[in-house]
Amino acid sequence: MSFAVVAPELMRVAASDLANIGSTLSAANAVPAAQTTAVQAAAADEVSTAIAALFGWHAQTYQSLSAQATSFHDQFVQTLASSGTSYWSAEATNVEQTLLNAINAPTEALFGRPLLGDGADGQTVNGVGQAGGDGGFLWGNGGNGGDSTSAGVAGGAGGSAGLFGNGGAGGTGADADVSATNGGAGGAGGNAGLIFGFGGAGGTGGSGINSFASFGGNGGAGGNSYLLGAAGAGGNGGVGLGTSGFGGTGGDCGQGGLFGNGAAGGLGGQSTDGDGGSGGSGGRAGILYGDGGDGGDGGAGRFSSGSGGAAGTAILAGNGGSGGNGGSGGSGGNGASSTATSGDGFGGFGGIGGTGGMFFGNGGDGGNGGDGFDVANGGGWGSSGGSALLFGDGGAGGNGGAGGGQGANGGLGGLVIGNGGNGGIGGAGDSGNPAGGQGGNGGGAYLIGNGGWGGVAGGSGGDGGWLLGNGGNGAEGGTSSATGGAGGNGGNARFIGNGGDGAHGGDGTPDGASGTGGSGGILFGQNGSDGG
Repeated sequence: MSFAVVAPELMRVAASDLANIGSTLSAANAVPAAQTTAVQAAAADEVSTAIAALFGWHAQTYQSLSAQATSFHDQFVQTLASSGTSYWSAEATNVEQTLLNAINAPTEALFGRPLLGDGADGQTVNGVGQAGGDGGFLWGNGGNGGDSTSAGVAGGAGGSAGLFGNGGAGGTGADADVSATNGGAGGAGGNAGLIFGFGGAGGTGGSGINSFASFGGNGGAGGNSYLLGAAGAGGNGGVGLGTSGFGGTGGDCGQGGLFGNGAAGGLGGQSTDGDGGSGGSGGRAGILYGDGGDGGDGGAGRFSSGSGGAAGTAILAGNGGSGGNGGSGGSGGNGASSTATSGDGFGGFGGIGGTGGMFFGNGGDGGNGGDGFDVANGGGWGSSGGSALLFGDGGAGGNGGAGGGQGANGGLGGLVIGNGGNGGIGGAGDSGNPAGGQGGNGGGAYLIGNGGWGGVAGGSGGDGGWLLGNGGNGAEGGTSSATGGAGGNGGNARFIGNGGDGAHGGDGTPDGASGTGGSGGILFGQNGSDGG
């Protein structure tokens, strides 16, 4: 223990005095330098010249030593001044910490939580991640949850904030082993401050083990926000490793408060020899304003893949989030013998697009279906686009995955003004489904707006608004080695507007039927043309 007593203000005064002394000495040394370092010889003989050179050498040596002394003096003054500043800063910090400890003592004694300050991060105790501490009641961030290392144990939850601050992130779940064959779930993210702050992200789930029917851990849920701020993203699901193993489900995002966006749902875990996990749902937006969060993508699997998570919706004003994409299916596995079986990988379905805000906002796009792998109807279907409510456009329908996945319908436009969303594109064909998937229909408009276009192949256009708007065009039918797909019909106009064009039937033996053009408006508008 040190018994030194230091007065920082006296150290600063001493440093200033020493600096003045150094300046005075430097000025005094500079005055005779010119006369003493270059002494003229008294006569032209060799002795006089040698004596003058000796005196000059002594003067130059003196000036060199003076320069070194000045440099040392300056360094000493600088050290003394910085030491005084350091002592002053340390004393100020000590006073602040002492004051903070006094303020926090009552609430910590009663509730185990400070009034001001950040919560402590959770530690890993005997392989188990501990929960993060909550932030101060008035101000402070929640601590992060601890990561678990003991097989199959969930990660610690993140701590929550009080009035102002961010929630802590959830800890990572532990991987599985022979004693616990499923991965641990990720810890939940902490909630944001009641007035302002961001929710903590959910933790990632642990991986499964390379054994039969082992599950990856689910991702942790994101923390919620309240008045101002954004919710935390959901954690990603853990990877499934074993035969018929399952990837973990992505964590759902936290929900928005009054103002702020919902965050994205977590990604579904992949599976190397089983089924992929589903993506987490996107978070709801703030009640007064904010965009819904996107749904998480489904994890790829060898057999079946995870579906995308549903998107979050807006409430009063804001856009709906986009649905997550389905994962792609893998090739089929081997049978009990060494002879390989046929492929049987199914793509996951896309997540549904979020609904736009009640007063204003566009619907979110639907998620795309995942690609299948050489199995009948193996392509995942797209999901429908979200609809607008009063003012806004409907979201586009998701595309079908390769292997015959169906494209989804576009969302409806707003009741007052808004266009319908376009239909999703049908998935390409493969050996399991040569014809490919049907395209989705375009979404319709209500009062004012255009209908969405139909998706390839064969989707019909949506109808225009009752007062003003054009019908959407139909999409061309799909090509097939058998009968071609039918072309989509054009959407109808209602009062003022043009009907959408019908589309050609797809090539085949025979060709598919062509779509019919939509009707023009009753007051004004032209009929759409039929497909040739």
